[in-house]
Amino acid sequence: MINRFAASLAVLVAFGALPALAQQQPKPTAAAATTKADDDKYVGYYYPKPTAIENYASPMQTIAGAERAQRVQFATVVSQGTIQSAYRVPYSVFVKGEKADKMIIVGLQPGEMSTIYRARAILANMTTMSRLSPFFQERTIAEDANFFDLLKLLGFQQITISDGDKFTHQVNIK
Repeated sequence: MINRFAASLAVLVAFGALPALAQQQPKPTAAAATTKADDDKYVGYYYPKPTAIENYASPMQTIAGAERAQRVQFATVVSQGTIQSAYRVPYSVFVKGEKADKMIIVGLQPGEMSTIYRARAILANMTTMSRLSPFFQERTIAEDANFFDLLKLLGFQQITISDGDKFTHQVNIK
């Protein structure tokens, strides 16, 4: 089922030019992060030190069988969908961490993800694409859940989104 969802999401990412639907998302709470940016071994390699760190408390439970291999496969299929897209996708998606539980999205062009608002727009588009998948619809109330909830279902602990230059926003998923 994860494979089917990953393939569905990859196809949707490839058609990422779909306009974001007007939607209400639960707002992540700004709070002191449990993971300090100073301890983040990816700072300075994949992205600059986070300018903001948030915690998001998802009401979802990680699904049984969501292990490292499924998260790597999910990110691989999503990434493959962006690479094989008929148009230039402005960001790269990949996972890191011993358990592959850290998703990273890095902008590939100057200025395209240089503000929190642009980063949240990418995440809103990912929410829209996720809501269209049978996997997401079977496991959530799709209109109430968001991309962070999908990541929680798959066992991700963190998502970092950066312009690859000066801006980095990190969300710890609880």
